[in-house]
Amino acid sequence: MRLVGVDLMCERGGRRVFAGLGFAVSGGEALVVTGPNGAGKSSLLRAIAGLVRHGAGTITLEGGDEELGVAAQCHYAGHYDALKPSLTVLENLSFWQSFFEVPGLDPLDALDELEIGHLADLPGAYLSAGQRRRLALARLLVARRPVWLLDEPTSALDKRSEAKLTELMNAHVAAGGIIMAATHTPLDLVNRRDLEIEGARR
Repeated sequence: MRLVGVDLMCERGGRRVFAGLGFAVSGGEALVVTGPNGAGKSSLLRAIAGLVRHGAGTITLEGGDEELGVAAQCHYAGHYDALKPSLTVLENLSFWQSFFEVPGLDPLDALDELEIGHLADLPGAYLSAGQRRRLALARLLVARRPVWLLDEPTSALDKRSEAKLTELMNAHVAAGGIIMAATHTPLDLVNRRDLEIEGARR
């Protein structure tokens, strides 16, 4: 499996964010996207996830499910945690498992992996920022998708939680999965390559 972007261009609010951008990342690899603020790291991930339109170029997942689009084969974890505050932690995660339709880990097991199983019955509104982030990341585990798109994945996490996330990311890569992660924070990932985005100059 291989995720490929060719000659991509993206505009946001009438401003060209990047142009002529290309990348390729294969199963069993992690591509870490770096660059200054505003260079287009988040826009690139969101374009792959189908959340924003890219004005030019192509994005393909070679060797993926031909009946599904690229976005349907990706997990996207962005800056917002997509949490319903009135639902419990377990209800939030169970909703996402049902939405994604391709079950992975049992939601309770996923919460235990992220070390928040003891919060399963707590309404989402009462979670700290770090707990909210761990709940959002637990979505990666409750449904099987080959591509993980992670925007600042360690945001709001303490050192212990960062280490757990790194472990989960490396396990996904070791199993043949693909990761693209936009970050300003060093990530200790196996089989890692880097893509630096400078952004458009005009």
